[in-house]
Amino acid sequence: FIGPNGAGKTTAMRILSTLDTPTAGDAFICGYSVVDDPDKVRRLIGFMPDSFGKYANMNVVEYLDFFARAYGYRGAARRDAIERVLVFTELRKLADKSIDTLSKGMSQRLGLGRTLIHDPEVLVLDEPAAGLDPRARVELRELVHLLATEMNKTIFISSHILTELGEICDSAAIIEAGRILASGTIDEIRDMQRASQGGSGAETFIARVASRVDDLERWLLEQPFVGLVSVSGDACTFEFEGEQAQQHQILKGIINNDFELLEFHGKTESLEDAFMAITKGITQ
Repeated sequence: FIGPNGAGKTTAMRILSTLDTPTAGDAFICGYSVVDDPDKVRRLIGFMPDSFGKYANMNVVEYLDFFARAYGYRGAARRDAIERVLVFTELRKLADKSIDTLSKGMSQRLGLGRTLIHDPEVLVLDEPAAGLDPRARVELRELVHLLATEMNKTIFISSHILTELGEICDSAAIIEAGRILASGTIDEIRDMQRASQGGSGAETFIARVASRVDDLERWLLEQPFVGLVSVSGDACTFEFEGEQAQQHQILKGIINNDFELLEFHGKTESLEDAFMAITKGITQ
């Protein structure tokens, strides 16, 4: 779920999590209305807000135990649920540590553990990687991947770190000023980006050379199927509308004309590129 600040992402997630009531319309989780069947929905979802409260004078186990009790777990079932979460989040070694002293990364793991305590089918994660260092972001991303692939959870996630979303998400929705501007698979979102920019279907390629980059620019401009050419440092970026056979001829020509080719590859639009192209910077 992608959108600028104030677009309505958190509001939508709170409605899906039955914490807010919509002013109109309805939403459904596993076929249950968030308006008419909130109690059933709450059993099916786990909501992790962008910030969550920590109760004073509690260690990690006591914190998880509190939420397990809140979901009605008793006796061995409660102990098993806590142990399952401690193992998955790798917090077992910190079980007796006060939650007030946890790092940001460990706190996020604890928040995810709290969200998982009742083994929900659907996870709603609002900016789970906010404020984490690079290692903690990678570790959290791996946990999310495991939840989706090995534990078969449906995960609805929002983030401003679009490069990471592009790597782990199957589909995306872009929201601005309370309205969905685009939705679909990542490839479909990229196609919408090209369409919004009046794209002709041309592919973009990058050729990096050790020297004579200006000569390469002039040579490319003389070639068939080559459109816009630009130079940045030691690399030429150009649009190409030919087929693979013509692409092969371009690459062969670069080599045969003694350009010292270091790198040649296509450029793939990122989710961030799509976001910038589709949104207009409107706030509510």
